[in-house]
Amino acid sequence: MDLFNLAERGMGMTEDTWMRHANPLSVWTRFTCLPLLILAIWSRIWLGWWALGLVALAMLWTWVNPRAFPVPENTDNWASKGTFGERVFLNRRNIPIPAHHRRWAFALGALSAIGLPPLVWGVWQLDVAITVLGTVLVVLPKVWFVDRMVWLYEDMKDASPDYAAWLR
Repeated sequence: MDLFNLAERGMGMTEDTWMRHANPLSVWTRFTCLPLLILAIWSRIWLGWWALGLVALAMLWTWVNPRAFPVPENTDNWASKGTFGERVFLNRRNIPIPAHHRRWAFALGALSAIGLPPLVWGVWQLDVAITVLGTVLVVLPKVWFVDRMVWLYEDMKDASPDYAAWLR
């Protein structure tokens, strides 16, 4: 099990949840999760221990987000295909994917991880510039990852009847 599969398991992603997450509103609002968590942690300077309630709400939103929107009527768009590609990537042990897609996914995950130390340090030290830098370093590779997952889905959509059926 790798971190990608562990994250999917931790989020409790089911077939229905994945299809709801394919809604572009879910994909785009997903990008609010990290800033909301950062703001919740930062609020400790104003709220003290009460900030833990905001942290809990931000974490709850992270879990609820893929479930919050209906299954989209049309999935022929960048956001939906990004979620489909992520599913294809997660299923790579059952249906192998091209090596270049696997390498890019892991490289972009590693690039995103590079942003974590400055992000954590910035939030801990209440340094806006370092926090913003860390956030950008975490989020930009994630957006690039989603774009690569669109490419992966396009390359693999005919590899399985399930994959092809996701597109509407």
